[in-house]
Amino acid sequence: MTFPRLAPASAPTCPARDTSRTLHGRVIHDEYAWLRAENWQEVMRDPAALAADIRAHLDAENAHAAAALTETEALQALLFEELKGRIEQDDSSVPAKDGAFAYAVRHVPGGQHPIHVRTPRDGGAEEILLDGDARAAGKAYFRLSGVAHSPDHRRLVWGADENGSEYFTLRVRDLAEGRDLDDVIEATGGDVAWAADGEHFFYVAVDDNHRPSKVFLHRVGTAASADVLVYEEADPGFFVGLGKTLSGRFVLIAIHDHETSEVRAIEASDPSAPPRLVAPRVTAEEYDVEHVGDVFTILTNGGGAEDFQIVTAPVEAPGRENWRPLVAHAPGRLILSQTAYRDHLVRLERVEGLPRIVVRRLADGAEHAIAFEEEAYSLGLSGGFEFATTEIRFSYSSPTTPARIYDYDMESRARTLRKEQRVPSGHDPAAYVAARVFAPTADGETVPVTLLRARATPLDGTAPLLLYGYGAYGISIPAAFSTTALSLVDRGFVYAIAHIRGGKDKGFRWYAQGRREAKTNTFDDFVASARHLIATGVTRADRIVAQGGSAGGMLMGAIANRAPELFAGIVAEVPFVDVLATMCDPTLPLTPPEWPEWGNPIEDEAAFRTILGYSPYDNVEAKAYPPILALAGLTDPRVTYWEPAKWIARLRARASGGPFLLKTNMDAGHGGAAGRFDRLKEVALIQAFALAVTQGRAETADPTT
Repeated sequence: MTFPRLAPASAPTCPARDTSRTLHGRVIHDEYAWLRAENWQEVMRDPAALAADIRAHLDAENAHAAAALTETEALQALLFEELKGRIEQDDSSVPAKDGAFAYAVRHVPGGQHPIHVRTPRDGGAEEILLDGDARAAGKAYFRLSGVAHSPDHRRLVWGADENGSEYFTLRVRDLAEGRDLDDVIEATGGDVAWAADGEHFFYVAVDDNHRPSKVFLHRVGTAASADVLVYEEADPGFFVGLGKTLSGRFVLIAIHDHETSEVRAIEASDPSAPPRLVAPRVTAEEYDVEHVGDVFTILTNGGGAEDFQIVTAPVEAPGRENWRPLVAHAPGRLILSQTAYRDHLVRLERVEGLPRIVVRRLADGAEHAIAFEEEAYSLGLSGGFEFATTEIRFSYSSPTTPARIYDYDMESRARTLRKEQRVPSGHDPAAYVAARVFAPTADGETVPVTLLRARATPLDGTAPLLLYGYGAYGISIPAAFSTTALSLVDRGFVYAIAHIRGGKDKGFRWYAQGRREAKTNTFDDFVASARHLIATGVTRADRIVAQGGSAGGMLMGAIANRAPELFAGIVAEVPFVDVLATMCDPTLPLTPPEWPEWGNPIEDEAAFRTILGYSPYDNVEAKAYPPILALAGLTDPRVTYWEPAKWIARLRARASGGPFLLKTNMDAGHGGAAGRFDRLKEVALIQAFALAVTQGRAETADPTT
């Protein structure tokens, strides 16, 4: 196979307007700081408010990226149709029963957005509750969030973001009449929880710096200005979220940063009651609360339980002094989550990098695990709506096996397949091979790497390879089925995921060894994974494309600085590359809550030195870099657009090699395009870039190959 190359294109010049600041005795110069809009909060709400000179530069970068990728346009179109052909156009979820109804989400052929529906529990005519496609009509961006029906099934509260900035507007729908009421609540974080009466609901409001910091109580039919403040978090380093126990008894206010949490509970039957503190926050201790009977079940790493334990506490006296062991801590077994049912406690845990589901009968403590056989796989639990049940729902997939949804009876242990992901264009699992290998690191660790390839792809060093990584916040990248990966795999790629430190793939210590002062382990693990795949003949240096997004985009910037010779190309999606400047700006939405993850360079000189040592933007050098494609979103509140814009500008000014391409979605935020098909156009662009930099030829090839 041959593919088009990147085309020569005249790159825009970004004016250098040097500014500097001194911190801990070190002068930091930043010639592109002007790309940060002074009115960025206003731009988040109204993109038209962006300064003309900044918009002109982003437009010029978009034009340059389009010109450089012009020869791949036919290939992008082909890939898009191929990717779309693997999606079931009229896909729908398995209905989830709740009282007299069963609730589901479905799509229609050609539809971009979900349609929320319900049917009578035992079958009958479908009722459309909310049509996402209809709501999105005529809008450049649209995303639903916070869709929740009331306990009495009479109303639906739903939220929508219409510019990608994650400011959600909440509305209330009368389901009997099929219309929205006059209730409109602006600038929320999207989280909602109904009180038991179906007349009140709680929601989270965001402040001027885009931090979810307040919980309000709203009574249906009243003005938002009359809403009651229930809780306000004074510490800007903590975010506020909302949830509800499956029992329905408690609404939970969760206050957290990346290592510390605190929960307050409100009786759903008494929404005006003040929140009850479960246990006061203790730095570096996390806990999560469920409810059954007269106790809370609490998942926590407190008491030295690095990989977490589950304890119980009386509802009436839930403080730490009353915590009693239920599931003891076992080093190396990381408990990821728990769900409490009336008679059972279900937990999702990870051992040796692989997940498993464990069911515990509360009456006698008997436990059993649900077994799986593949070498690498992914599991997920669906909480459902019903508390007094013996049935749970979980999803299973592997790199070769499409997702399957099962209902599982916790007493009889009967497993019922409810849905299997269908690939309309066809998929033969036997045509692919999945494997796990372990890459050694210089400090004696081994990094799990999941591989997927076509059975016919040789492992003789000639295969191109896409190496994906994230490595932050304790998030583990699952070895799941991906219809998008198949387009590269079918063209001879090996698709690889490096489960590097910073995630929890090998337990909590795997996370602890990839953050703050140990952050460089994340980058070293990724480079070690690439070198191992080269050394073992899976690929070679000029055939690897690295990909990561957000904090994984930081990873991309760091490995570009550290080992550019290993990569044929790098894809950085909404990349967090201006780490030092962002962590020194406490007005930005995520900065104070992020200090536990990266360190506070303002107050801690050691943290400053560490971040300065790896921050991608601050470490661009005058040397050869591979081609880089950076993707940004203008209204992104998580990784602001100016981070990748500054990075690409500095690369172009200081480094050789490239080209260095920046594409900013002027109508979206952190997640890129919101529609299910619009997002595939971005995937097609990325894959065309990967094919061009690894397999492109001097002549323009037939893109239909």
